[in-house]
Amino acid sequence: MPVSAGLLLHRVREARIEVFLVHPGGPFWKHKDAGSWGVPKGLLSPGEDPLAGARREFLEETGFDPSAFGTPQDLGSFPLRSGKQLRVFAVAGDCDPAALRSNLCTIEWPPRSGRPVQIPEVDRGAWFGPEEARGKILTAQRPVLERFYAGRC
Repeated sequence: MPVSAGLLLHRVREARIEVFLVHPGGPFWKHKDAGSWGVPKGLLSPGEDPLAGARREFLEETGFDPSAFGTPQDLGSFPLRSGKQLRVFAVAGDCDPAALRSNLCTIEWPPRSGRPVQIPEVDRGAWFGPEEARGKILTAQRPVLERFYAGRC
């Protein structure tokens, strides 16, 4: 079963907990907002340590070095509709969303057109409080937030 891993970056501002989520790049997601954001994540290589993979993916998708953040807390694995498992680690830290620099990937657009186009994996990131984060995150990733918030809010 394929496994993806990601980091849920969090901070406290003005006595309120915030999480850092990213918005997928590309034309399909361009005008979507609610239910479109997610944890920076990606597929693990065979045999790759989940935390190492989560850190690698965070760096690739955001340009921010996760080694500067706090000690990760394993939130566990979450099933996705695709059949994959998503392993998430929460980590305290901070970053400036305006400085986000994502890697590029190639997709076919429009679908079945045969035309490859390069897009950023994520086109932006932002900090959200609990209620706003619940409305922004992909439905399949909402359990990640619920497990994270349990006992924190």
